[in-house]
Amino acid sequence: QVQLVESGGGLVQAGGSLRLSCAASGSIFSRNAMGWYRQVPGKQRELVAIVSSSGVTNYADSLKERFTISRQNAKNTVYLQMNSLKVEDTAVYYCQLRNYYGGSSMSWIDYWGQGTQVTVSS
Repeated sequence: QVQLVESGGGLVQAGGSLRLSCAASGSIFSRNAMGWYRQVPGKQRELVAIVSSSGVTNYADSLKERFTISRQNAKNTVYLQMNSLKVEDTAVYYCQLRNYYGGSSMSWIDYWGQGTQVTVSS
């Protein structure tokens, strides 16, 4: 099992910045990816950014100019630096860890944090 503990959410004015952190513990495979998703009521959870254990990143196109994902493998921690926040960034942000296993037919197991609220006021 994997446990994910998120922190850093809160209330910020438009144009401000926040940094989210997510610390993972438990059974973490050597091949993995950690990332952030967000969700607003009535909408599907959407990808914000992910980073693999080898450092490869992937962002939602609309966010890559303002958000930066990073990780410290030694601490099994992923960060999301969010700058120039907009009201529409308001959402619950969820941390995800994906453990990869298998060879040619790679499979994975996803784990989720409890979510942290980010509210951007106008």
